[in-house]
Amino acid sequence: MSDPLLLALLVAAIAIGWLLGRWESAGRGRRRPRPEMPSGTLPKDYFVGLNYLLNEQPDRAIETFTQALEVNSDTVETHIALGNLYRSRGEADRAVRIHQNLLARPALSNAQSGQVQLELSRDFLTLGLLDRAERLLLSLQKSQVDDAQKLAAKRLLVDLFEREKEWAQALDTAQPQLVRQDPDIRRAAAHWHCELASRHRIESSPSLARKALKQALHTDERCVRANWMLGQLEWDIGHYRDAARCWQRIPEQDPSFTTIVLEPLRNAYRLLDDEDGWWQFLEKQLQHDPQTSVVMMAADTLRHRQGTEIACAFVSDQLRDHPSLRGVDYLMDLYLDDSDPAERDRLELLKQHTRQLLSTRPRHRCQRCGFGAEQLHWQCPRCRSWGTSKPVTGLEGE
Repeated sequence: MSDPLLLALLVAAIAIGWLLGRWESAGRGRRRPRPEMPSGTLPKDYFVGLNYLLNEQPDRAIETFTQALEVNSDTVETHIALGNLYRSRGEADRAVRIHQNLLARPALSNAQSGQVQLELSRDFLTLGLLDRAERLLLSLQKSQVDDAQKLAAKRLLVDLFEREKEWAQALDTAQPQLVRQDPDIRRAAAHWHCELASRHRIESSPSLARKALKQALHTDERCVRANWMLGQLEWDIGHYRDAARCWQRIPEQDPSFTTIVLEPLRNAYRLLDDEDGWWQFLEKQLQHDPQTSVVMMAADTLRHRQGTEIACAFVSDQLRDHPSLRGVDYLMDLYLDDSDPAERDRLELLKQHTRQLLSTRPRHRCQRCGFGAEQLHWQCPRCRSWGTSKPVTGLEGE
């Protein structure tokens, strides 16, 4: 059993023991002690549950603790905690039973009822019962609960609409309060606008797509995806200069995303017959943030203009100050272009090793949970955070 789970169960056991001891002590003056249990003694079920816990039998321990507690105003919080513990262990169906049982009790205060409804909504979300969670959360928004619980319900509704890909409803629910207060939701909202823009683009509605992308930038001026998609819209209609302007804003928003615009920018400048403009862009990036992909693009341009030897010398100088595995692999490609057969065999052998090392390294990584992937995900598949996956930098990346 994992340490966090054991700690949670121990805390729950202590709380239950304290409550049961409190009731027993309070009952001394009202009733005679039962023959099988002296006054002030904890019930047998508590020790049975504790024994299960210490023997690493959490299922039976939680079941015993649950049965040992009557549901009343003093034990509602403990029952909620036990239900949440079930949910955290992947047993949301059991959590539902506990929370529904609590909700059926008529003696709950408004605050207690609100808290139970919130936890039950989380149970439904965990089980994928989104329609039931939505009905409960919408009802909670209209009920007599405090503002903090209504705000929590609104956050869960936003999460629900996002899961259902109902981007417009997520935006309507989150704005303006949550977008203004929560940086994560503000960043996510910009991406929801981008998702709507993507739909409009597929439906051949570029004006609506452009409007949604401008709203994305208004929501979060650092939204790289919005400028990326604006460039795509301009490209679709043959406005290559405008597309290049959109993509050139991305390194200014977040230099780590420079790598995603290099290929489309090079294509745009070629179609514009503007090799000087392309080289000026590369020189600017080399001066401010000489990433490996920029160095490789610059070396490729130098190779076509001045030959392989000049390109090799350029890459070697850059690697001396900014070493990277991808840079070394690319330098070997340049050497292979201008090597004799004996040298070629040795270089090919070395390149097999660098290629193998690179194939096991992700190109992008989520800054929040560490999920790595070859392709860029605007929303992390693991932690579901928006805009947290970025190109890997350092010796094994850019």
